[in-house]
Amino acid sequence: MKRGISACLAGAIWLSGCVAPGAASLDRAAEPLAVADARCSDGSVAIDTAFDAGALASCTVGDDGRISITLSPEDAPPINCSAWYAFRLHSNAPRVVGIDLNYTACGHRYEPKVSYDGVEWTYLDPAKVEVMEVEGTRMARLSIRTDGRPIFVSAQEIIVPATYDAWLDGLEETGMVERETLGHSAEGRAIEIMYLGNPAAREQVVLVGRQHPPEVTGALAMFPFVETLLEHTELARRFRERFRVSAVPLLNPDGVVKGHWRHNTGGVDLNRDWGPFTQPETQLMRDVLVAIDNDPDRRLRLLLDFHSTGRDIFYTIPDELPTDPPLFTRDWLARYQDRMSGYEVTRDARHEVGRPISKAHAFDTYGVPAVTFELGDETDRTLIRRIGREAAIAMMEELLATERP
Repeated sequence: MKRGISACLAGAIWLSGCVAPGAASLDRAAEPLAVADARCSDGSVAIDTAFDAGALASCTVGDDGRISITLSPEDAPPINCSAWYAFRLHSNAPRVVGIDLNYTACGHRYEPKVSYDGVEWTYLDPAKVEVMEVEGTRMARLSIRTDGRPIFVSAQEIIVPATYDAWLDGLEETGMVERETLGHSAEGRAIEIMYLGNPAAREQVVLVGRQHPPEVTGALAMFPFVETLLEHTELARRFRERFRVSAVPLLNPDGVVKGHWRHNTGGVDLNRDWGPFTQPETQLMRDVLVAIDNDPDRRLRLLLDFHSTGRDIFYTIPDELPTDPPLFTRDWLARYQDRMSGYEVTRDARHEVGRPISKAHAFDTYGVPAVTFELGDETDRTLIRRIGREAAIAMMEELLATERP
């Protein structure tokens, strides 16, 4: 049986409409194969990537109708083995299509997901996915049954700038969020920042997401995390009275749109550029933090950076290194664990002075707790919503328990 993935960003409560990654659904009556790359069509089946996040290196159709797709990183050797793929399969009639995913580096990582509209996703039946090792690299052979409509096949759910726009639109409608363009990416795409909480608050929290394009589960946790801060509970109201939150949910829109494995269009891993700040995207985050630090009426208290990896884990500053607030991370994660019965919270506490990642830079420069909040690639999507919500509740409780600076 296929595992379902909830639609509309796993149920984001203020999402004003769900947005597909392409412009419009293809018209079945309007020669659906005409849009596909001529190098990958035999007149009965075809592949295209003409949508945000669509990506593959090359594609051919064999004499037997089997499709062979090659997937390659932007870098040689790759910065990271986040072997992203996203394409759309067309067929002129219902049929079973065989697709081989061949990797030039790293190998198969993500379990394939499929969608007819780019909004509602399901896992491709594992019985239809054969993973094999060829010369030391994991390749995958897929068997996909179509009903004649174009179907998206992707490493993860496709969450692109239009999806974030819809989510932010919904948050704005609550009247509890301020939203503005922080700046632009290297290719000119808007990078937005949202604010919530007391504009006059001294204590500041900064959230950032999607530095790395394929890390969709981090986004799926950041959505409910932010939404929980906006709830009409006594806890959330007290938190918003005392704290101001600045959130940049999509720092690397160019990499997301291009379907990159790791970096932006400048060829840089953004989470290795906090310190050098050579890229326009990280320069924007530098300026956010500097503006807080330069204002005598504001004080940075926490930075959280949402990511994805092979498992759920928090990368943190070790407790023996003093932070302000003191021991916040230890106490926050203890509260969070208490709320997560039946689930083991995993923490990896380490620090390398001068390492150009968000966590290290925030601690080295401002002395604050800083955490890389990682979600597993295939963590259950309902559990991800729970993680995002409970982590936010525990964070609010612990920050409210700290002494005011």
